[in-house]
Amino acid sequence: MLNAKQLIELIIDPALKDLVMYSEFASDLLVFTCATESAGGTYIKQLKGPALGIYQMEPTTYNDIWQNYIKGKNDLQQILLYNFEASRMPSEDRLIYDLRFATAMTRIYYARIKDPLPKLASLDNLWNYYKTYYNTELGKADYHRALDAYMEFIS
Repeated sequence: MLNAKQLIELIIDPALKDLVMYSEFASDLLVFTCATESAGGTYIKQLKGPALGIYQMEPTTYNDIWQNYIKGKNDLQQILLYNFEASRMPSEDRLIYDLRFATAMTRIYYARIKDPLPKLASLDNLWNYYKTYYNTELGKADYHRALDAYMEFIS
């Protein structure tokens, strides 16, 4: 398991600021996603599936973000080029070894959602946003296990 405080201070918050997509809720949401999806960075590849990195993003999702969201957004492309050295779509393997890049891609994933991020980072708000838009109703995440994983990760 990664050290959550260092992950926030050294990876998540700087990456979000470099993306110009920082908010307290966004930072907390990425921590929640990491805690729930990969047991706080314990797994960087899904054991029985294709998901990659500490946020367990599937390659098809990653490709969709690049093809249908980033493509045509010149400002976002420039930010990715200058702050993340990604002028075009890097291999999805970069989600495994580049924590800043994986963080950026996960934040961009959430940025595609029309429902704005809540202002208050309560546990219920984190769970509801994560479950609705990242894990979805088809996902295996469970409310109590997710909250336990998050609380263990941040303690």
